[in-house]
Amino acid sequence: MDVSTLLIRNLQDVFGENDPVRRRAVVDEIFHEDAAFHDPKSGVYRGRDEIHRIAGAIRATHPDFRYQPIADPEVVGDGGRVQWMSGRPGEPPAYAGTDFIISRDGRIAAVYLFFDKLP
Repeated sequence: MDVSTLLIRNLQDVFGENDPVRRRAVVDEIFHEDAAFHDPKSGVYRGRDEIHRIAGAIRATHPDFRYQPIADPEVVGDGGRVQWMSGRPGEPPAYAGTDFIISRDGRIAAVYLFFDKLP
């Protein structure tokens, strides 16, 4: 998969997915077995099992929020980023962030999450 697709699928189909079976299938599809997710608040999660677990735990804190990109993904080589906002549909966003990924062989090798100030 190309880096832009990986960024959007990670945002919406992993961290934005409520159904654990669908989330797990996407994690297995788009992440390397040894991938890492770096969360500035809680640390590093390594491997598909841990990424699936933390994505579910994060999602459970706000199951009705939607992640929406606020700009097209930007890609340089095998790295890319996407800026996004999240909140309840029809309400002002609750928070914003930027996901930065490194891909390897068409899958995510690492995700770095940065929280941004709301515009």
